[in-house]
Amino acid sequence: VLAVLGLEAAAPGECELTRLLQDKLQYEMRLQYMKHYFPIDYTVPVQYEEVLRPSNISRLRNGTVSEMALRYLWFHINSQAMMRIREVLPEKHPSWKYTQELCQLFDALGKEYSKYQQTDVETVVADLVKQVHSAGVESRRKAVRPKALLDNCLKVMRMLYGVPC
Repeated sequence: VLAVLGLEAAAPGECELTRLLQDKLQYEMRLQYMKHYFPIDYTVPVQYEEVLRPSNISRLRNGTVSEMALRYLWFHINSQAMMRIREVLPEKHPSWKYTQELCQLFDALGKEYSKYQQTDVETVVADLVKQVHSAGVESRRKAVRPKALLDNCLKVMRMLYGVPC
């Protein structure tokens, strides 16, 4: 059935890790750790490509990008976003432990994705991943609230992993 729909099944390890991530990204936790513990209107500078919204996924799906490639893209963009948030936090910050736990889950998910090479995914996805990891001076920056980054992370994760997991 999944093959007929054009969806590739996610690996069992991916499903378990995304379930753990979903538990960590509950609304109350995102609100407390990414909004209440930060100054009012605090933003993190990220590359324009590091903001992955559901509309971006829909556009890529319409461009016939595979589900596996979309999950690969989601992982790379959100692990970079987590690193951006971590860069601004001192170790004694109340959100430090929470972001550390999220980073550990992304690291474990990275082991699942380590078998994929950029040559295995569509060119558009490989180019986006390359842009995200080559944070040059010429890259466009955007100020985004930490909670908004995690909100987008969860919404897109539900889009990509809801059916196969």
